[in-house]
Amino acid sequence: VSLTLQIPPLFNRNSIAEPAGFTNRYLGASVRPKWTETAGQTDAIIFAKRFSMSELSIRPAERHDVPRLTEIYNYYVLNTAVTFDIEPYTVEKRYLWFEQFSTTGRHRLLVAEEEGVVLGYAGTTGFRVKAAYDTTVETTIYCDQKAIGKRIGSRLYEALFDALRKEDVNRLVAGYTLPNDASAALHARCGFKPVGIYTEVGRKFGRYWDVAWTERPLKLA
Repeated sequence: VSLTLQIPPLFNRNSIAEPAGFTNRYLGASVRPKWTETAGQTDAIIFAKRFSMSELSIRPAERHDVPRLTEIYNYYVLNTAVTFDIEPYTVEKRYLWFEQFSTTGRHRLLVAEEEGVVLGYAGTTGFRVKAAYDTTVETTIYCDQKAIGKRIGSRLYEALFDALRKEDVNRLVAGYTLPNDASAALHARCGFKPVGIYTEVGRKFGRYWDVAWTERPLKLA
């Protein structure tokens, strides 16, 4: 399952019962990392101030972005149930993943960048292999943990849907691990409607997880 950018609570791998410090986990959620040192708190404050004073730009992803996208994604692989990948990706393997995207057509990948640093990404991939599914795409969205809560996810989705507006796309679907109030709110805000829940379809960190599925037409009425 490729998770949309709201992330459920982070989990300490040594103690799954305790959330590690996310208020929400989709890229539009607001995660509060647990800083244990004054230096870490200072870094977080500087990051927030710098972000508020800077312009956020959204552009098509390029091959040179892949190491940074891998870094963002692997954080969630190792620390959360947002993605059902268990092992972190190598940059080389992520290059193969990147090859499915283009600057035209149904399968796009956009990044949000501030002062030369990529803070998040959103994309569309194929939903199913059979040809009749071609006009349906699945969305994926992830943000740097320090950037969550800045509405980057909403802006990425808006830009992504705009980029697809002239393509032969009818439906977008998005799934996210439960519980995940932030992801639910993000997708509702962006026009997605709940379709249903698959129960206990993923096992990670020693327990089973449910996945909620949502959908929306590309062109909202």
